[in-house]
Amino acid sequence: MRKVLYPAYEARMLRRMPGNLPKHIGVMLDGNRRWAKAVGRDTAHGHQAGAANIEPLLGWCDEVGIEVVTLWLLSTDNLNRPARELEPLLEIIADAVDSLADQRRWRLHPVGALDLLPHETAKRLKAAAEATADVDGMTVNIAVAYGGRREIADAVRSLLTEHAALGTPLEMLAQQIDIEHIEEHLYTKGQPDPDLVIRTSGEQRLGGFLLWQSAKSEFYFCEAYWPDFRRVDFLRAIRAYAQRERRFGS
Repeated sequence: MRKVLYPAYEARMLRRMPGNLPKHIGVMLDGNRRWAKAVGRDTAHGHQAGAANIEPLLGWCDEVGIEVVTLWLLSTDNLNRPARELEPLLEIIADAVDSLADQRRWRLHPVGALDLLPHETAKRLKAAAEATADVDGMTVNIAVAYGGRREIADAVRSLLTEHAALGTPLEMLAQQIDIEHIEEHLYTKGQPDPDLVIRTSGEQRLGGFLLWQSAKSEFYFCEAYWPDFRRVDFLRAIRAYAQRERRFGS
């Protein structure tokens, strides 16, 4: 029955979708491990199931005209997991990114402290970015080894290094520095801030995701674990966003 009803329901939602849609969506792909435990499988199976749901999500975003998507696949804290879990996860992420790059439908942009990753993983992420740099499609930020605090620290470090090379006195820099200067050194520089941040698995916290950029974002928390996140869940999130009166932090 669901196979019959859900497509009709989704089609109706699309027809009635308002025009004020988000340009940039951030997605916290959460719940892979808990999903695996619930279905009686190992953690790697959960991560693999989660990776398999990335391409459908990007297709749904294309469908409604999203311009930028940021996918949080691995935090800096996750790098402290046991090697028996982390190594397969890094391989799954790299394989997923390679697959997305091979399709040449989206422009991939790794964001995060890539220097903290194993050399081969970082190399594959950078290669995916280079291979899709000329693609005229949606920008997809691949957040791996990403942490919001680390990003802000890296931005400030980059700003200081830049001005040190120019010979700018520290006192002068302290007087001149403003929000725009820091934004120019974020991983997402040149991109619009996320209008909507979606987190799956029922957790209702940011956990360090896009701390700077999400100051005025709307948030949508979904109970489904990431591998179970469906097109209808995505459309509900978009509809909920469109129905809100944005106050932009006021």
